[in-house]
This record gives sequence, structure tokens and C-alpha cells, in this order.
Amino acid sequence: MGQKIHPTSFRLGVTKGWPVRWFIKGGYAKFLQEDEAIRKVINTKIGLAGIAAIEIERTQGNLRIYIKAARPGLIIGRGGKGVEDLNKAIANAIRKLRGTKAQIPMSVNIEELKRSEISAPYVAQQIAWDLEKRMPFRRTMKKYIENVMQSKEAKGVKIFLSGRLDGNEIARREHLSRGSLPLQTLRADIDYAQATAFTTYGTIGISVWIYKGEIFNMKTDAEKSREKEEGRPSGRSMR
Repeated sequence: MGQKIHPTSFRLGVTKGWPVRWFIKGGYAKFLQEDEAIRKVINTKIGLAGIAAIEIERTQGNLRIYIKAARPGLIIGRGGKGVEDLNKAIANAIRKLRGTKAQIPMSVNIEELKRSEISAPYVAQQIAWDLEKRMPFRRTMKKYIENVMQSKEAKGVKIFLSGRLDGNEIARREHLSRGSLPLQTLRADIDYAQATAFTTYGTIGISVWIYKGEIFNMKTDAEKSREKEEGRPSGRSMR
């Protein structure tokens, strides 16, 4: 089972938090469409900034979007113009779905990704960019495995490619791995992501797993905020 289920959904509510949080009732289908439209706008407009995570939080009459990116400067732009343009694009997409011209109460928060070398979404996107530049796939895989394993936090990594690798006529699958990768262990902190390289000879699918050790103590948001008020360190896990 650990080989076939999404590593993040397998651990939701156990060691992973929910990327979307709704504190409202009803309207599931409508809000799901809006969330997909928000992600599509973000990935289309600022995908080159290296998006590692998109979190959406909804309360009654308010919408908050948290974006974690490797290069936040590309998103913010000169004088914050980039964030304003992103806000307008997201608001227009939501208005189109709702069929209204009313103002959308919304805030977009940009956070810098501090350890980009061990972020599976960013590593997968970098591999896609290199493959689109016609870099040899095996050399590319080895390079990013070396980059990941140089970090002390990384205990293991696996990269999986599928498609017409190096433009060969017959599509195939290739993978390289290093270190341990306990996919069936729930307390294992495994960062997983997928990306697609759009090359001249077709698309290549990319999957990246990064194992960052085990989580023995998962603290809730309430406990973290309580510790922050008391001035204590709010570490998420003990590894």
C-alpha cells in the first residue's frame, strides 16, 4: 500500500497538515472549483518563482492564500506590483466562477522557502526545467540526488522519470535512489511531489520522494500558538 498511495494523503491528519482549511459549512463543489482556479492562476503566472506549497484558508466572508516560494522576489516585484497583479488575477478568476462583479475579500501572503534543496516540489520543477533545456536525464537525476543528500536533514531520496527520455522513440521509466525511504511508516516525514516537463518530443513525468527522518511529536496549531505566547520554542518534531 505504501508504494501505491500518495505519500502526503497517506499521512494527512497524522504527521501532515491539511493544505486547505475551510471554517465554513456548505458550498463544497463551488469552493473546490475556486481552489483549483486559484492554484491554476498561481502556477501559470508565477510558476518560475519555484512554488513549493500553496495553502488556502477560508473563513466566513474571507479568503487567505499562503504561497511558499524559493524566489519570492519574482512574485513581489518592484514596489509590490507583482503581488497586486496576482491579487487581481485571482480575484478575476473567482468572479468569473461566481458570475459576479462584487469585491472579493482576500489576502495573499508570500513566504520564502528557506531550504529549497530538500523541497520535493522545487526539486521536481528544477528537473523539469532542465529536461526542457535538453539536458541528459541521467546526469540531471544524479545532480539533484547529490544536491539533496548534501543536506543533513535528508535521509533518502528517489527520483522517477517516465516518458520519451532523451527523445527516444520508445517511452520508458527510469529511477535512481539513495538512502532509505520507508514509505509504509506513518511517522516518516516524506516530502513528495510531481512535475511535468513539456519537451519538443512529448511530456515527461517526474516524481520525487525525499525522506527527512521520523516525526515523534506532532503538535497542533493551538499548542504551537500557546508556546509562542509563553515564549517557549515551538518545534514541530523531535528527530
